Amino acid sequence: MTTKTAKTIYWIGTALTSLWFGASGFFEVTRNPIVWDITLALGYPVYFIYVLGVAKLLGVAVLLVPDKLLRLKEWVFAGIFFDIIFAFASKLSVFGFSATVDAIVAFIMVTVTYFMFRKVFSGPYFNQSMVVSATN
Repeated sequence: MTTKTAKTIYWIGTALTSLWFGASGFFEVTRNPIVWDITLALGYPVYFIYVLGVAKLLGVAVLLVPDKLLRLKEWVFAGIFFDIIFAFASKLSVFGFSATVDAIVAFIMVTVTYFMFRKVFSGPYFNQSMVVSATN
């Protein structure tokens, strides 16, 4: 795979991830009834919905900064994966398997995006972080 292809896949995936989680964060912060009703039915407290929404919006802002904040983007991807995994587990236990389709689709999309992120930014940032952590 060429670098150009990897960058294209990465930015398409980043755009889709940003739309998905940006919309979700916006709906959580603005108390969209559909999102709120589902999240409350899953058993999450009200304060958690706000915190999750703000975290998603901040994460999207970090993802959309081109070629910078690479270490922070790693944390954002980790947070997104945690969100997806908990959404899957919560929906599976409360609503059943058929309600987990969105989490499965999101997991695949974000996984491909993350692998392209690592392919595009495999240079000094990742190599240096390995050296720094090995010397500490």
